[in-house]
Amino acid sequence: MTDINVGRFGIWRPAAGLDAELAANAEALGYGTVWIGGSPDGELAIAERMLAATDRLVVATGIVNMWATPAEQVAASYHRLNDRHGGRFLLGVGIGHPEASSEYRSPYETIVGYLDRLDAEGVPVNGRVLAALGPKVLRLAAERAAGAHPYLVTPEHTRRAREELGIGPLLAPEQKVVLQSDATRARELGRANVADIYLKLRNYTANLKRLGWSDEDIADGGSDALIDAIIAHGAPAGRRPASPSTSTRAPTTSPSSS
Repeated sequence: MTDINVGRFGIWRPAAGLDAELAANAEALGYGTVWIGGSPDGELAIAERMLAATDRLVVATGIVNMWATPAEQVAASYHRLNDRHGGRFLLGVGIGHPEASSEYRSPYETIVGYLDRLDAEGVPVNGRVLAALGPKVLRLAAERAAGAHPYLVTPEHTRRAREELGIGPLLAPEQKVVLQSDATRARELGRANVADIYLKLRNYTANLKRLGWSDEDIADGGSDALIDAIIAHGAPAGRRPASPSTSTRAPTTSPSSS
């Protein structure tokens, strides 16, 4: 279990859309964590700026790509950020996607080797989380990290992931949200966000099929049922991420504009 209090809800956003002002506003609104998405570089200067602008907010990476950033480099950044900002930084690391790296091979062995190198550099187990979708890597996240940060998942995946992790390890699923009460319009906005990127990446599509979704559900931008499962929608007033309250301690939301 992580010793870092990530809070009940967080915000996930690509690094290019983050700055110190957003971090300060997120803290004022009561969010526990801001997750830096889009494979941020290992120097993590954006994390430094957000931590410096806040007092309580946790800043986490979602995720540093193991192929792009050596473990030794990100370990140095981890220690720098935690030394300066009182243990408010959580290091999320992951294997990324075969479509994004020509070096992609032996993913499980690569993850284990990367964690071994983080161990050697003194990054504690409770200071890191793993991008994890399938059962094998979820179990590894429970054994070798503080928990898991799954992306592009459904509430049903969250339920299954909690069963794999057991009680205690952090489970912080990213849940996309469209603040739109009209279902047709919400699906249109949501589908535009996932159709040409995420639903064409085999790690995500394989995970969806493992959950029972068919090739037909995934094709052509996703069926309405699939879009509804991976992207919550509803009126802005009082809307919170659609993730089972009994399954996770810290769902992270990735809002789409309406």
